Amino acid sequence: MDDFRPVHRDPAPERYGRLRVQSDLSPADWLTVHGPWRAAMGTVAGVAAPGFAAYARILHPARLDERPVRWSTVAAAHGARVTPVTRWHEVIGADGEYVNRPDPGLPGVWDEQPDEGPTPPEVARALLPVLARHTTTAEECWFGLWSGYGRWDWERFPTFETPGRDEVLLAGRLADAVSPVSWDGFAELPDLWWPRDRSWCLGADVDLVSTYVGGAPELIADLLAAPDLEAHPVRPADPVG
Repeated sequence: MDDFRPVHRDPAPERYGRLRVQSDLSPADWLTVHGPWRAAMGTVAGVAAPGFAAYARILHPARLDERPVRWSTVAAAHGARVTPVTRWHEVIGADGEYVNRPDPGLPGVWDEQPDEGPTPPEVARALLPVLARHTTTAEECWFGLWSGYGRWDWERFPTFETPGRDEVLLAGRLADAVSPVSWDGFAELPDLWWPRDRSWCLGADVDLVSTYVGGAPELIADLLAAPDLEAHPVRPADPVG
């Protein structure tokens, strides 16, 4: 006998913030696992799309009293250092099951772990002006939202397949990428962003504490120099974390 009740999910909206849900999936053909470019799950290119000249990893910050704290600050306090492929548990000297540790944190340094999942809103807002400078189509962008986020039932909409995920396709301006959290405080931001001219692609994932961007070397240099971002250059085959 099955004693588990089905989890109730609200019907998915046709607009996700100011982003519009799309039925025509052709703008995502180049990204799918069946498209012309393929990449392995768990790699930078598998998250942020293969084929770009350069890539950056943007670290989601830890927090202290709800203020962002850089990984480099935490690493210095723990006697560690951050490399382009360092994972959070390595920064704090924990094993891979660190998420289950009681009372995480180091007094005066950090008290909350980095957000795991899509790009945090404050990181997204810092990314927007940099990304906008490196596309000619900031008014016409596409977004992928993982259909597995628990609150909404997306079954009435088609999805496209990326390594390990089924994504709902959304459309809107680049400036609207953060609009879902203004519409609903519990809404996740899209996992994938790309402009119509495909000059770059941003990728994140429910299991990650980093966001990845593929694009031209000039874009990656801008991301690495952005004062409000903690970013590192990475290679397409590097593992994600």
